[in-house]
Amino acid sequence: MEEKLEKLYRECIEELKSINIILEDEKNIGKIDINFSKRNNKRYGCCKQEKPDKLSAYRTRKRIYFRRFFVHHIEVSKWVMELNDEKIKNTIIHELIHCLPDCNNHGKEFKKYAKIINEKLGYNISRLGDKKQDFEDSNIEFNENYIKYNYKIKCEKCNQVYYRLRIARNFTKKYRCGKCKGKLIVLESI
Repeated sequence: MEEKLEKLYRECIEELKSINIILEDEKNIGKIDINFSKRNNKRYGCCKQEKPDKLSAYRTRKRIYFRRFFVHHIEVSKWVMELNDEKIKNTIIHELIHCLPDCNNHGKEFKKYAKIINEKLGYNISRLGDKKQDFEDSNIEFNENYIKYNYKIKCEKCNQVYYRLRIARNFTKKYRCGKCKGKLIVLESI
């Protein structure tokens, strides 16, 4: 399984190189390694970053942000490897975007690169994945009991439903709907 992950990672690097997104430049991008997540995660993957470039920092009222990091550890959840290669590569490329300068969150730069890659390479990179759809696209039966959520949350404006394992005490005051920025209400504790 590790050979498959490494092979798909190399393919993603080459595809990005074909559209002039060079990730093998250790001077500007840094060192990137890829492994499986050590925990049984519900998420697809993550990019943990180390060694910030202190010269690229900028300060806001609350904290300091770094535009670049020089060490990137990409972790892919083992359950993602059950999906078809297209879905695995979609996850890998999503995490590779986080290695680019100013892309360590899902802000403007991340969205810009995701749009370019989606248009030129035909991927479907987004901030969040749809597990049920991804399992169906991979011709694998999706077990609803696989994911256990404790809270069901709904947007008052557009009726978008979200599920969460945990929520903060001030969740409805702090967060808004990702689609329409409407107010969220907690419907039930499951």
